[in-house]
Amino acid sequence: MDLEQTVLGKIVPPPEEVASIQERADRLKGIVEEYIASHGIEVEARFAGSFSKGTFLSNPDLDLFLMFPDTVPEEDMKRIGLQAGEDILHGMRMFSDHPYTRGNFEGLDVDMVPCFRIDSTEHLKSAVDRTPFHTEFIMSHLDDAGKDQVRLLKKFMKGIGTYGAEQDARGFSGYLCELLVVRFGTFRGVLEAACHWRNGTTIAIKGMGPEITSPLVVYDPVDPRRNVASAVHLDTLSTFIVAANSYLAEPREEFFFPRKRSPLTADGLRGLADRHGTRVVSAVFDRPDAIEDNLFSQLWKTQIAFAKKLDDFGFTVLRGVHEMDDGSMTVAFEVERDTLPRTFKHEGPPVWVNSASFLSKWKGSPCGDPFIEDGRWMVVSERQYVDAKDMLEHEASMAGIGKELDLGTMRVMDHETSLSGIDPLLLTELLDPRMPWEI
Repeated sequence: MDLEQTVLGKIVPPPEEVASIQERADRLKGIVEEYIASHGIEVEARFAGSFSKGTFLSNPDLDLFLMFPDTVPEEDMKRIGLQAGEDILHGMRMFSDHPYTRGNFEGLDVDMVPCFRIDSTEHLKSAVDRTPFHTEFIMSHLDDAGKDQVRLLKKFMKGIGTYGAEQDARGFSGYLCELLVVRFGTFRGVLEAACHWRNGTTIAIKGMGPEITSPLVVYDPVDPRRNVASAVHLDTLSTFIVAANSYLAEPREEFFFPRKRSPLTADGLRGLADRHGTRVVSAVFDRPDAIEDNLFSQLWKTQIAFAKKLDDFGFTVLRGVHEMDDGSMTVAFEVERDTLPRTFKHEGPPVWVNSASFLSKWKGSPCGDPFIEDGRWMVVSERQYVDAKDMLEHEASMAGIGKELDLGTMRVMDHETSLSGIDPLLLTELLDPRMPWEI
């Protein structure tokens, strides 16, 4: 417990920081309300998100919702709301499940989101209409002590790499962290509960909705049709379960503040691969001009697609990683082998079924005629690809990669080129995959 008090002392924003943010938030809301009045728009401006709930850590984004009457046509709601965001924030229009404006106000990152003001989540008209209900629920179910327990859980999640419902993180959202504290009482209560979680664990805060299949199901108390944990991937859930057990066995600050990892040199990476007896193959694309969340989703899709191709053609992936920076998108794999023999044993049908077509196809093969083994016809056949780099270059267009990744910009790198040309920190994580708290 002393450790957690120490961590709280480091992560709870000081009163002067809170006051500064509140002053700027109030000024922003005033400007928005003046804009609304001057344009004759019947809209309520209301903050949502972690700052309004008092569960933020530091440098919070502000989420300002422009709540339109539900009698306004949806097209008008979006058009007027986005124009207001553009006029006030001079920011960028973002398009995910629902359009909004992202900008900056006096040093604070702000998302200005148009939505409908509704009486019940049973009558949702847009994807974000339930968010103000989330704020009301948390405000009515967490006191100041509970909000600090949420801060501990969020910092723990960030430290172990399981925080965030974005496409790349595939983890626990801030609202999910808040609900878990509501349900289990404290930070430690959440960890103790997590030690008993399994794939498919279901948690109800107020009541259960329809049956949902997911690694973790947490029914939204303001809309039980929705799973708040839908973004949580099985691997992310597993990491959290392992971290919860490890922390309760030996609490350490490294769970909240992991050490920064130092990348290995090219020689160090080469030595590690040599000890494994494995090889590295990678692919780099130019980064398209598209929404970041969408690109991360496509990067995951590309990693999974390339891993399947490598496995299908016999190179056997041990592990894959990816990263995106301002100019490029990279996937890298540790494979059992990056070159294969020219031939392999191809399995045919049992000898007691009609094998005429198989024998006709393979009789007189350059690599030898079919033979019998364990009751089946077998034949030695030539491989389509013997080199992993060559295979990816030829099969990428049929692999099912992210739709906005341009194959014309793809550079596939073999083992040596990967070791010298790819971010060494990414390759360090690939070849030495330790948990963040163990670095």
